[in-house]
Amino acid sequence: MKSENTVWHAQSVSRQMREQQKSQRGKVLWYTGLSGSGKSTIANAVDIKLHELGKHTYLLDGDNVRHGLNGDLGFDDAARIENIRRVAEVAKLFVDAGLIVSTAFISPFRSDREYARDLIGAADFIEVFIDTPFEICEQRDPKGLYQKARSGEISNFIGISSPYEAPTTPDIHIQTNELSVEQATAEIVAQLRFEKI
Repeated sequence: MKSENTVWHAQSVSRQMREQQKSQRGKVLWYTGLSGSGKSTIANAVDIKLHELGKHTYLLDGDNVRHGLNGDLGFDDAARIENIRRVAEVAKLFVDAGLIVSTAFISPFRSDREYARDLIGAADFIEVFIDTPFEICEQRDPKGLYQKARSGEISNFIGISSPYEAPTTPDIHIQTNELSVEQATAEIVAQLRFEKI
């Protein structure tokens, strides 16, 4: 999708030049999982670790993005699809800037995550499934959303009145009932080092 009467403007400073300056490769860590699974917590912990390692990063968090860029979107299926489309476009720009960008979004639909992978490029996209059992997410309920959904205050809530399509073959699979935040962070960072970013 693009606006009419626009032409892509070529830039003199290339992605390769930006990456060389930063001594890293641009990548997207696409965290997905239910509300309360620990996506933001783990993404933040990984971001801290990468920063300590001298990496240039940025973290796009679902709630934070909805305070600005996506503040005009609701939570029905069409709005969720548009939410992920916009985030994927922003993440692609960050990769072009040579950054390692993390996105912490429920992103419930496989087709949307595949769209993001195709747009950004499979070589630059790492899907990180924060796999937390539904019961644990509902028990945690850090924002009180499950309780509101159960009482009918929130409609189209993922896992209750709207589906979550779990990844079938994520690039990184974190089972939070088996790993602490520290262990999950170490596993993700080890994978990134293996990929030499």
